Amino acid sequence: MAPDSLSLDRILNEITTTSNLVTLNHTLKNGLPKESRETILSSPLASGQDPLTILDMRQNTLGVLYILSARLNTTNAPAPPQAVTTFCRNFLPDQARLAPERVTMLARGILRLAQQHNNMTWAVAPLYNLLQRYPPDLTYLTTIHAVFLQVCLVANQPAAAIPVLAVPIANVNTALSDLTYNDNLMYHYLGGVVLAVLKKWAEAEEYFEICVTAPGAVPAALQLEALKKLRLVQLISRGTVLPLPKYAHSSLSRILKNSVYTELINAYPQNAERLYTLLDKEKQTFSSDRNLGLVTQAIDRAPRWTLKKLTATYVTLGLGDIARVVGIQSEDEVRALVLSMIETGDISAQISASGTVTFSDPPPQFSKDEVDTVLYSAQAQSAQLEALDREVGRSKEFITKAIKTQDSSWAPNPDEEMYAMSSAWQDESMFG
Repeated sequence: MAPDSLSLDRILNEITTTSNLVTLNHTLKNGLPKESRETILSSPLASGQDPLTILDMRQNTLGVLYILSARLNTTNAPAPPQAVTTFCRNFLPDQARLAPERVTMLARGILRLAQQHNNMTWAVAPLYNLLQRYPPDLTYLTTIHAVFLQVCLVANQPAAAIPVLAVPIANVNTALSDLTYNDNLMYHYLGGVVLAVLKKWAEAEEYFEICVTAPGAVPAALQLEALKKLRLVQLISRGTVLPLPKYAHSSLSRILKNSVYTELINAYPQNAERLYTLLDKEKQTFSSDRNLGLVTQAIDRAPRWTLKKLTATYVTLGLGDIARVVGIQSEDEVRALVLSMIETGDISAQISASGTVTFSDPPPQFSKDEVDTVLYSAQAQSAQLEALDREVGRSKEFITKAIKTQDSSWAPNPDEEMYAMSSAWQDESMFG
């Protein structure tokens, strides 16, 4: 133990006396034997004292980052949760950005620590602070994003991710975060899951579609999983599915075409008997895909979409007629369904005392504030896209890659084609 402790004493002296942070980062990264670096960094001082009690979490951000990330990823190394929380709340981003790979280690180590203590709720706050403070702003994708969403799901706190998911990703900088192709897929896939759990269907659809349409030589397995959920979300929120954008990989649709999901889509929403038969027959498949909750919601909403289609054909219908078409036995249940759809604005209709439903076109209702909000949002996004277009157009890297028509740094490697995602949530009943 003594050699390691003496080595850490030397490292501590470097951290507290070196003013050149680039030099310090080089020392911390390359100045120790690779095979024992993490063990040395996670050990106590020769005196037995914890170096974290000496270092300032803010001024010594780079050194603390190396020590904390080592402890969180070394077996039996002490990693006080309070020290992690304090660091994530106070670190200096400019120092942390010198060692992006250690920031990734820190984020994944926080997840591991929370799992060890069976307290995923604790990890939400430090990861949120780390994610908010590390990148220049939330438009930059980092390796922290997917870890944070995974914690929010497992901790059953999906709403905690909304401030992050509300900001679209517009920047990717591999010097800021040691990203891989799969990080982009995983973030948008998990983002879609979070939003689906919260029943924010339009936003969930957008996130799943970004995952599905991410460019690659061959589609990743995670993209197929995202496509399954995308189709289910569309059935729930629209009553039908939409064609994928032309730039989506064509083989994804071909693979899905030969699955039970296409059978479900083809029977939706009118063929209630077929829908329930599929649910009963393929329950294990849906459950294994963690889609049983979404499938159940889609089937439960099928009568609503069948009824909505009737409004395009009929002006008036009796409750008994509607019951036969939508597959509901009780007229009282149909009455409740119609009243519910009127209340939510899905249809515009009136029910007479005799049980006749009269449909009408819903009047447009937009307040001035709503119009102003939409216009402001459109202007802001347009300005952001213009700035991004100018920046990319000036990029020497972009010009070079455009000429070569390839980008090897973002092409999926064989390992990333495997759908090796660990369980991001304990079960998919949260979709219910």
